[in-house]
Amino acid sequence: MSAQTSKDHTPAAAAASAADAIEAADPAAASPPGHGAPILVPLNRLKASPRNARKVKHSAAAIEALAASIRAKGVLQPPVVEIERDGEGAPTGDFLVTIGEGRRQALRLLVKRKAIKRTHPVRVIVDADNDAHEISLDENITREAMHPADQFEAFRRLADEKGYGPEEIGARFGVTAQVVRQRLRLGAAAPELMAAYREGTLALDQLTAFCVSEDQDRQRQVLEQAGPHTPAYAIRRAMTEAKVRADDRRAIFIGVEAYAEAGGPVLRDLFTEDGGGWLEDVSLLDRLVAEKLAGLAEEVRAREGWKWAEVGSDYAEASAFGRVYPVEVARSEADAAEIAALCEEYDRLVSETDAAETLPPEVDARLEEIDRALQAFGPDFDYAPEARARAGVMVLLGYDGLARFERGLVRADDAANEPPPWEVGEATGDDDGVEASSAAVAPDPDEEGGLAPLSDRLVMDLTAHRTMGLRDAVQADIAAALLTVVHALALQVFYPGYGLWTPLQLRLSVTGLERLAPGVSDAPTGRRVADRLEAWGARLPEKAEDLWAVLAPMDRADLLDLMAVCAGVGLYAVRDPHDRRPGALTQAETLATAVGLDMTGTWSATAAWYFSRVSKARVLEAVTEAVGAEEAGRIAGMKKADMAEAAERLLEGRGWLPPVLRTAAVEEADVEDAATSDDHAYPCAAE
Repeated sequence: MSAQTSKDHTPAAAAASAADAIEAADPAAASPPGHGAPILVPLNRLKASPRNARKVKHSAAAIEALAASIRAKGVLQPPVVEIERDGEGAPTGDFLVTIGEGRRQALRLLVKRKAIKRTHPVRVIVDADNDAHEISLDENITREAMHPADQFEAFRRLADEKGYGPEEIGARFGVTAQVVRQRLRLGAAAPELMAAYREGTLALDQLTAFCVSEDQDRQRQVLEQAGPHTPAYAIRRAMTEAKVRADDRRAIFIGVEAYAEAGGPVLRDLFTEDGGGWLEDVSLLDRLVAEKLAGLAEEVRAREGWKWAEVGSDYAEASAFGRVYPVEVARSEADAAEIAALCEEYDRLVSETDAAETLPPEVDARLEEIDRALQAFGPDFDYAPEARARAGVMVLLGYDGLARFERGLVRADDAANEPPPWEVGEATGDDDGVEASSAAVAPDPDEEGGLAPLSDRLVMDLTAHRTMGLRDAVQADIAAALLTVVHALALQVFYPGYGLWTPLQLRLSVTGLERLAPGVSDAPTGRRVADRLEAWGARLPEKAEDLWAVLAPMDRADLLDLMAVCAGVGLYAVRDPHDRRPGALTQAETLATAVGLDMTGTWSATAAWYFSRVSKARVLEAVTEAVGAEEAGRIAGMKKADMAEAAERLLEGRGWLPPVLRTAAVEEADVEDAATSDDHAYPCAAE
């Protein structure tokens, strides 16, 4: 086709060359044209036919696509029309569109957008012989759309041969550039994939899964491994198994943009709404993560004055260290008074403007000024300089992709080496003259007129009586009993090595769980436990010998809260085959029911956490319980990995738990009985 011929097909050219033809063919001025006669008719003379077989209107997207095509290439197929006649059979001057109503609407859309005039000439074919309704029906039934594979390859050919980009192709066919990118990617699939798609042995969703990557060699490898019924998500997983998802915590921490700037290739998924993707250079990503964490560690060490800082891989590393905690910052009376006044003013301003939708500018400015003044005083609790001088900070990558700073960690070589007071007493003897070693030989009482120490047997006798007296006194003093228990627990939780510095024979073991379930300390429950420990660690003294003096003036509510924190961290209900404690595990179930433990908020059944680690029968059991036997039957024939992925998707958001994580409901009768017995069991408890 010559350039001139191509130009004549555009709407503007047709308008310029057909003015005389329209005037000659105007049915109002001449006899109507016969059957099959092509004529040019002004657009405003074309009307929708009431005998059109298609009653459902064309979609907006279809009209948009037709309008784009007509604007770029003109009307490629002339509409078929019949002459409109009045009640007496005379032509009205208008034409009814029997075939091509979509093209008429697309032209009207171009008029609305002022791309053409309302009198724009349209080449049409007049059909005066056939029944209008029948040919309209015939047009919609006998035609067959081209196979999508042909469409994908045709788009690819336009890009390769014409050099059109996605935006230009989209403009010429009335689709978005993203749709064009998808079709171009599909058009570049391996020939084996396209052949299977044309034959019907490969579905479109499977083809899109293969085309998540343009690597045709990898597409062929996965095609050989995958069966005809392999779900799309399993194909997509196989295509990207050596890559890191864009929502991986490492990718979130670094940022996909920063990774790309460092030269890392990103594989984008063109066929999902969120446009997710994969990072292909895993070693580069790991190096960037390590470098960023190391930089943060050095930055916090230099800024806060720690002795050391390092990067950790998980929370198990941090739990192996000793700890120091922040202490209350000593302030002068003047500073304390100024802080109190600022806080009072802040609260007053907030209270006075609480009902206002927006703060008055002067109030907002004053609140910011108070904020800056309070921040200038520093935190109320901070690490002492001597603590920073022997402790350090570890930087970890959290499950949410954020850096976590574990401060106040003490290495064994940096721990305070002062012997505990009781060891000093054993070395020097106490005030009663009792020798520490039971092997000591008592000297002759007559030698040199000195006082002989008491014999070991007598000391045991006397202190046994004293112990019984102490038991009696503590039983009679509830406050002292509570203080004694909390003191013993806190020693063992917050002062490792000082757990024996209490007369109460209450032993609490704190067992780490990271080796059993990696990442458990970084889960929401693990962070809450750690936050409570840190909050209490800030309130307790650094030296164990000062603990009693700090606890003694505390009110009962604080002591009970601290006791709960210590008791909670000492719980161990892991079902270890080498640790047979059936009584303890049974009591753990009772305790879970009593506190209403609900694991659905902190644990969910995923392929990684559960389904890939149990048998197929267990997977199907879970799907049957949560969704139904029908869904379980649909995945029963899958391979184990595919079944695990499918089960994860089916159970997402359903709150299903394996039996070992379920908590028995509290029976109402048991609650009532317990309440009744509590009313009468300890008549002195409220005194």
